[in-house]
Amino acid sequence: MRTDFSISLEKIIKEFSLEPLYLPENSGEIMVSSPEINRPGLQLAGYFQYFDEKRIQILGLSETSFLKRFTTEKARERMKEYFSRKPVAVVIARELEVEDYYKEIAQEYGVPLLKTGESTSDFSAALIAFLNLHLAPRVTQHGVLVEVYGEGILLLGESGVGKSETAIELVKRGHRLIADDAVEIRRVSSKSLVGTAPDNIRHFIELRGIGIINASRIFGVGSVKLTEKIDLVINMEPWDVNKAYDRMGLENQTTEILGLNIQSLTIPVKPGRNLAVIIEVAAMNSRQKKLGYNAAEDLLGRLGMADDFKGKSNDKVEAF
Repeated sequence: MRTDFSISLEKIIKEFSLEPLYLPENSGEIMVSSPEINRPGLQLAGYFQYFDEKRIQILGLSETSFLKRFTTEKARERMKEYFSRKPVAVVIARELEVEDYYKEIAQEYGVPLLKTGESTSDFSAALIAFLNLHLAPRVTQHGVLVEVYGEGILLLGESGVGKSETAIELVKRGHRLIADDAVEIRRVSSKSLVGTAPDNIRHFIELRGIGIINASRIFGVGSVKLTEKIDLVINMEPWDVNKAYDRMGLENQTTEILGLNIQSLTIPVKPGRNLAVIIEVAAMNSRQKKLGYNAAEDLLGRLGMADDFKGKSNDKVEAF
């Protein structure tokens, strides 16, 4: 699993409509590799231990008003000491007044200086979310990702088991396709995975006997989506008559992806099974469980058998 991802400062400038006050070179060649940001209050006070120059720095009302307490000469000294550490970029928020010496010092040390009209808190929150998405640990997995009733369903299985055909049927039933064949999965937080399709194959589906189709062109733009959180993994496999499949829904099976355990199911495939309908039911059942209702536990409770099934072991599928 790679973790050395980066994004160009140019993309960040375009995403947030930042105003460049000074750029030492082509912003497309300046790379940001840290998903964290910093407000340099301590640094402007002279404390640089643990300072990470790879983080984008944000100057808000607190930092600029702190500098105004000093004489221009003293404030210039503080800024020179700060910029001499060469942070990857400095952004001034709230359309605050920019002193002339800010630009002079930025040019002296070759530090990009930018400006935004957003409030410091709003810009910080949006920038962190953006960086977490684009710099997140990721892996590309063979499979299909669809959104069914608001649930992100990752379909896994061997080639030819019917993943793409099932996705087409789901799209025809009003659900949405995110990725076919290759799913790029990113860990955007300690609890969440987000899946998308590689840019060059987005919205395309391969159907054996027909070939390549473009889902957004055939079914409309409402049938596709760029990204989706992964809520449930469904492992599709050919029906094995010698294998005992879960018939109650009490087993808590999970699939590990990028260090996170995602709820999963194993669905056997054989002629005559309507997989699209089964996956729709699985999505709705998953939502019910999130809301605190488990049909299997409810039934066993009514039958007076709940105690007989307590402590069932969990099955974990190590797929990644």
